[in-house]
Parts: sequence; structure tokens; C-alpha cells
Amino acid sequence: MTPPPARPVRADALRNYDRLLAAAGAAFAELGPQAPLDDIAKRAGVGNATLYRHFPTRQALLEAVHRDHIEALCRQAEDLLKEPSPGEALTSWLKAVVAQGGTGRGLAASLMAAMGTGEESGCRDAVFASASALLTRGQQAGDIRVDVTVRQLLKLVNAIALATETEPDREEQADHLVDLLLDGLRAAPAGQAVHHREIDSHRPAVR
Repeated sequence: MTPPPARPVRADALRNYDRLLAAAGAAFAELGPQAPLDDIAKRAGVGNATLYRHFPTRQALLEAVHRDHIEALCRQAEDLLKEPSPGEALTSWLKAVVAQGGTGRGLAASLMAAMGTGEESGCRDAVFASASALLTRGQQAGDIRVDVTVRQLLKLVNAIALATETEPDREEQADHLVDLLLDGLRAAPAGQAVHHREIDSHRPAVR
């Protein structure tokens, strides 16, 4: 993972850094990842220049707020790579991603934003590496269909996190949706695969 912005050494700068992280966490939880940066600076009791000195972009601030969650997901992925069932390991990790993505109204959106930019993103790179390792293992074992990419997988999982984040039974719904997603991603038994384009070619054109 790309290292976070260096924590300041001076006591006053360190206090400002910690205040900004706390204010950003509260603002993202309340208003979502598009919370005004000016508002975050005011909550922290610092000026805009101080905010941008520590976090030059919104993405950098989002990733700093959620860095602990990202690191936990990456550690979990490493542990799951040792599990005997690649398909079950991937399922467990995706459910963890959704669970983390629904906390604080920021992590899932941060990952989706990072996927669409050319900006350097340690958050994105770390999650991509973890997802890729688990997905590749599942595909090589014949558990997961081979035409699924890491980007597609993360987009689908992040969409589930975003769609369920305000539901009262969010965890139950999210787990069920991940199970449905994995049902669609499982590789078909030999001889039973269906070529979807072939089916589509026999459907009447919609005018």
C-alpha cells in the first residue's frame, strides 16, 4: 500500500492532523464522502490551508480516514488465501468488504472514486491486489467463472455496500445480495456453460 501522508512531528501540527481526521470521519459519516472540505476544516478548528497541507486532495483525506479499515481487509485477505475452499474464501472476503464499506458512508465511495481516476491511490491498489489474489485463486480452482475481472467484481460489491448502507437490516440484506452475486459468478459445471451472446442472438430485436 502506498504510505499515508507522513504524520507531522511538531506537537501542534500533529494535533491539527488528528483533529482533521476526526472531523473528516464525522463529516463523512453524516454527509457522505462529498462533505464540503471547508466544513471539515471548520469542524477541526483549522484553516483551509492547513487541511490542504496535510491532505492535498479529497481522495487523500478519504483514504487516511479509512486506512485502518483497508489494512484490516488486506490482512483478512492474506489469511483467507490459506483457506481450503477458494470460493468460500472469496465470499467471506467480499462480505467483509461490504460490511466495512457500509461503515462511515465513505469507504465504498472512496474505492469507487479511486477506480475512476488516474490519481495514485494506495487504497485502491491494496484492495485490488487482495481481490485479485482471491479471485485468481477461485478461478484457477474452477469455483469462479473466468470472464470476471477484479474491477467488475469490486464495482458490484461496492454497489451493494452503497445500496444497503441506509437499510435498517443492512447486514442481512448485504450478505444476501453478496450470496446472490456469487451464485452468478460461480463457474458452470463442464458441459453446462451457456454462451450468453448466442442466446441473445436468437432474441427478437427491441424496436
